[in-house]
Amino acid sequence: MTTRSILAATTALALSALTLAGAQGDRKAATAEVKDAQGKVVATAKFKEVKGGVQLSVKATGLPAGVHAIHVHTVGKCEEPAFTTAGGHFNPAKKQHGMMNPAGHHAGDMPNFTINAKGTGTYKTVIQGVTLAGDGETSLFHSGGTSLVIHEKEDDMKSDPAGNAGARLACGLVQ
Repeated sequence: MTTRSILAATTALALSALTLAGAQGDRKAATAEVKDAQGKVVATAKFKEVKGGVQLSVKATGLPAGVHAIHVHTVGKCEEPAFTTAGGHFNPAKKQHGMMNPAGHHAGDMPNFTINAKGTGTYKTVIQGVTLAGDGETSLFHSGGTSLVIHEKEDDMKSDPAGNAGARLACGLVQ
């Protein structure tokens, strides 16, 4: 290989790395296809970078009627049937659980959402203090990724570590 071809290859490789890093650093949106223990898609989620955090919008269908907890979990892994591979709630600031906790709450804690008698529902919230950009500890794309989990019961907003939200009904990788 000549010096010229080595230089050209090195330059191309460096430009590719910069383009990939820029694309990850500039990420403004993400999605999650949330599936139940049988692998059926029961919700689609869209994440959008906004001032102060990330806006989450969810459309759900085929879930049990009632009030359900929804959390961002710290690992991007959703193995059926119990989805325990998703880890605990996303918590880069090392807070305790519960949006009503006076000491602050996990970044992955969010208000509950309601599924109607037909098994459908929509949900929208802003997840404060997180980002889609880069791969730092507050990024939903940190090393290992994150997942969105829907629980069988509502979150009581105060019990540590998970708000007595019950079993994990469905899980989706944030991508």
